[in-house]
Amino acid sequence: MEQRFSSALLENAVTELSRLPGIGRKTALRLALHLLRREPREAAALGRAIIDMREGIRYCRVCHNISQDEICPICSSMSRDSRTVCVVENVKDVMSIENTGEYHGVYHVLGGLISPIDGIGPDALEIASLVERVTDGGVDEVILALSATMEGDTTNFYIYRRLSQCGDVRVTQLARGVSVGNEIEYTDEITLGRSLLNRTPFSDSFAN
Repeated sequence: MEQRFSSALLENAVTELSRLPGIGRKTALRLALHLLRREPREAAALGRAIIDMREGIRYCRVCHNISQDEICPICSSMSRDSRTVCVVENVKDVMSIENTGEYHGVYHVLGGLISPIDGIGPDALEIASLVERVTDGGVDEVILALSATMEGDTTNFYIYRRLSQCGDVRVTQLARGVSVGNEIEYTDEITLGRSLLNRTPFSDSFAN
């Protein structure tokens, strides 16, 4: 049965909340009613925080991580090893790796994985900019830290083939402490940290 609302304002709020991933109309209604029970300043603070985030956040022109500045704090930090670049699928993976406390290099966010079935090819990702970073020099190692899925392996191999034409750069991948089929963001911090520390040359994955 279609949900009936006593207020068009409430219905509009529920409709917008239900557009969020994982939020159905019942949950959206519960959230909207919760906000109605709170002080108006709390709802205003939430609204301002969302607007400020949407208008104030940009993408780092070097690594494509989210940032409030043209270059993100990780890329601009003098304490990070800029000669080691960790390639990840998305911003959530950066957060997961940072939480391990085991990595001190910089990142390159692809913005997705190669997936022909979904119509996502290499040109839709930040692969060309990665190749440009390596070609420009100053990079000794590229760590492929993509999910252990078919899409992740396909993307790994494509990047490896592209980077093999860029001169003397070491290409490694996470140790297989990350189970096949797992996505980086759902891997526990200890396993992910050990996989980073025990990373192996990517060429070893198809040497045999």
